[in-house]
Amino acid sequence: MDPRPESLLLVEDDEATRTFLADNLAADGFQVASATAPDEAIRAIEVRQPDLVVLDLILEGGSGLGVLDRVRAAEPGATRIDPDLPIVVLSARASEVDRLRGFARGADDYVVKPFSYAELVARVRSVLRRSSARPLRGLVRVGELTIDPVTRAVRLGGRSVHLSAKEFALLSALAAEPARVFTKAELLRDVWGYASVGATRTIDAHACRLRRKLGGAGRPLVLNVRGVGYRLAEPA
Repeated sequence: MDPRPESLLLVEDDEATRTFLADNLAADGFQVASATAPDEAIRAIEVRQPDLVVLDLILEGGSGLGVLDRVRAAEPGATRIDPDLPIVVLSARASEVDRLRGFARGADDYVVKPFSYAELVARVRSVLRRSSARPLRGLVRVGELTIDPVTRAVRLGGRSVHLSAKEFALLSALAAEPARVFTKAELLRDVWGYASVGATRTIDAHACRLRRKLGGAGRPLVLNVRGVGYRLAEPA
């Protein structure tokens, strides 16, 4: 039996771009559905359960960032939306600030218009590979810290800790091997989907917020290894 084709939701309100992408992605073996407005996109995500969303930021009646926020804020069990749904932004907003804002809000990758179709397909497939390679694990324990990858619940010494989608992803990455130092390049690639490190301070800002939220342990849990990256220290 042939494997099920990977399904994409194309959220794009420009008819020419939408038609071009839908036709070519289908020709390349993807199952493609489309939406043109934020509310329509959310309904399609709930009903169709796509493997990945290609998301424009400038849409009819709203912003694609609103779609991104609603997906990342989804509560597992309370909705049919997977908060870890892979999302590739495709936007004419090309400034570094716009790209960093997209990553900070939870985009897995960011492609700028005008775009190379071959590059877009390569990035879509790369994000899908990373998504399918994520291990499905049970409860993770590091000292008094517990991380539930299914419910996305984090507790420290019995206290519930509320994290954003990217803070949770960063903590989960560090907790996979608590004694290992993860380089910034690794974290930016695996958590944010960056192709290169550049001069971004995104990871430092998220690590700082994560450190504050986990401050009840008596000593920092998220350690900055100067000049290298970050590691998770086991609580005393």
